[in-house]
Parts: sequence; structure tokens; C-alpha cells
Amino acid sequence: MSTASIEAQERSRAFARVIGPYVATFTSVYAIRLPALEDLINDLFAQPVMVFFLGALMLAGGLIIIGGHRSWRGPLAVTVSLFGWFVALRGFLLVANPEAIQSGVDATMLSPTAMVVARIFFGVMAVIGLLLTYVGWFTRPVVPQPSMPTTMTT
Repeated sequence: MSTASIEAQERSRAFARVIGPYVATFTSVYAIRLPALEDLINDLFAQPVMVFFLGALMLAGGLIIIGGHRSWRGPLAVTVSLFGWFVALRGFLLVANPEAIQSGVDATMLSPTAMVVARIFFGVMAVIGLLLTYVGWFTRPVVPQPSMPTTMTT
């Protein structure tokens, strides 16, 4: 398998420098404070305009990532691309069917087991955010190695 070009790797690292700290910050807060955020979540869903606006912003942000990052070579590139698709899909669902999202959130907040699973999920996402931050800020691109031509001897 060949390595992505230096330009594609730099683009992935640039996206990781932004996405990593964002994901690490917010998912850490969610993992720690999720039960205390119930009123905030209820207030958000009580204002359909805000839900629509949030969905529109998430859809736009996801589409920016999808459009600006089209590389799928290597774990960093795959993570960045999947994050873009995930954000775009969540934004679309908030615009198209906010009731489904709200019912999922409500079910999670009411179930102790689902709450633990959600907190673990957010904790894992925080670690992924920290890894993206590290790779984005502190690593160098891998220089592609030219493939060795095969020679046939007779």
C-alpha cells in the first residue's frame, strides 16, 4: 500500500490540529458533566429554531471537512474523513428529523445503563481528540518511498 502524498498528509494534519482540540475539549466535558447537562439539552430542544440552526451549522461544518479533505490513506486521514461524514450526518438529521434525535437523547438521559455507555463513548472520543491533537501538532509527514522496479533476469 502506498503512502499518501506529503500535501495530503499536511492537509490531514491541518484538519487534525483543529478537530483534535475541539473534540477533546467538548467530549471530555460531556463525559464528566453529562447528567448535569440535561437542563441545557432540554432548553435546546425546546427552541426549534436553535435546533435547526445547530443542525445547519453542523451540516456545513461536516461538508467543509468532506470537501476540503478527500484523502482516505492512513489512519489519520480516515479518522478526519469519518469525522466530517459523522458531523454532516448529525447535522442533516437535526435539520431533517430533530424529533428522532431528541427521543434518542431523552432515552439516553433516562437510562442509567445508556448514560454509562454514553459517558464511556465520550471518554473514548476525548482520547481520540487528544490523539488527533498530538498527531496534528507534533508529528511530521511520512515521506513516500518510491517503489522498487522489478527486474527480470534471463
